[in-house]
Amino acid sequence: MQKIAVLGLGHMGAPIARRLAAHGFAVTAWSRTPRLVDGVTVVEGPAAAVRDADVVITMLTDGPAVIEVVTAARLADAPGVTLVDMSTIGPDAVRDLARVLPAGLDLVDAPVAGSTGAAEGGTLRIFAGGTTAAVDRVAPVLATLGEVRRCGPSGSGAAMKVVLNTALVTALAALAEVLQVADAVGIPRAEALEALRSGPLGIAVERSMAPKAAHFAVRLAAKDLALSVGDRDLPVAVAAGQHLAAADPEADLTTIVSEGRTCSS
Repeated sequence: MQKIAVLGLGHMGAPIARRLAAHGFAVTAWSRTPRLVDGVTVVEGPAAAVRDADVVITMLTDGPAVIEVVTAARLADAPGVTLVDMSTIGPDAVRDLARVLPAGLDLVDAPVAGSTGAAEGGTLRIFAGGTTAAVDRVAPVLATLGEVRRCGPSGSGAAMKVVLNTALVTALAALAEVLQVADAVGIPRAEALEALRSGPLGIAVERSMAPKAAHFAVRLAAKDLALSVGDRDLPVAVAAGQHLAAADPEADLTTIVSEGRTCSS
């Protein structure tokens, strides 16, 4: 039986760990906020979690958190392990992470598209970056969680996730402004949304109407959007960031649509 360690049992880490355990993997986990997960052995400390593991999965908030936890895990004491980072941290942070890993340890960056329901149902879209050998080694584990897309060398999975999240956030911000136009010209929002379903903002419309189980906190969306903006000249993404700044940081991302905020509000 392959042994998996999951570091981080938050919004996504918990259902990932639970699904892996339910599908025959021996799962040991650690989280800053201890919680019980069916079928998973929860231990104190990252180092205890990774002991004897074949694959270590990290699902944490940002790059500094991943590096801090991985350093505390002392992976040099776990020979032969493959590290799979499923967090959304961007390609630069993946390179920073690779620099602090013990020599010879394989790293796969594998951020996901999809929320808790997709994690529980094994329908995540997983974007994997790393050597062919490393991705091959962890492919059966990742396939339990969803569809794996091989993006190329290390950092390419993280890069693809930045592209996808930039598209999502900017599209939702655009939808918010389109609905402001609908209000101004007297089109009921329900009618506007129905008409927009088959247009270029169709995916944003669907996401805006998704069940709340698909929760993507505004603060996390803002963190992810910052990975794409950086020092680039991206006025549309900057405007989307202004929408996020006006919203409740713990609310779902779709708040920027449902509350009809504008960049000047």
